Amino acid sequence: MHNDRTGQRQAEWRKELPDLDTRGMGVLGRARLITLAVRPAIESLFAEHGLDSGEFDVLATLLRSGAPYRMRPTELFKSLMISSGGLTDRLSRLERAGWIQRMPSPDDARSKLVELTPKGRSITEALFRRDMALEEDLLSVLSDDEADQLAHLLARLAASLETD
Repeated sequence: MHNDRTGQRQAEWRKELPDLDTRGMGVLGRARLITLAVRPAIESLFAEHGLDSGEFDVLATLLRSGAPYRMRPTELFKSLMISSGGLTDRLSRLERAGWIQRMPSPDDARSKLVELTPKGRSITEALFRRDMALEEDLLSVLSDDEADQLAHLLARLAASLETD
């Protein structure tokens, strides 16, 4: 078996409960440990600019939406899967920092649009590039084929769990 902590735990469980299949622990336990292990390095990239991961998610969602990098708040909170109150707090912090601006919607005077500022676009792109370089470095223990295969398998599992 595998000689990481999860593999050791599985071996202990095999001794104690030999009839129990621990494959779920082998996949999901490792996924959790990997996520917990890499979060501090990724979070520190954002923290260098006074951002947390939730705020960066807002900026990245706007950048990913394409020019003019503008969305309705409802589109944002649905995409981010957070409450509208949680989004409002993030937007206020991002607006104070000059990363976004809120502007009246040309279609509905009662609503506002959230737009990435040029400063916000620049920092978001730079941080995302650094994040992807960090993640590429973390995956360097795998060959390109292994990383592609792992991504494919995880995508299948993730798709089976999504409830859009």
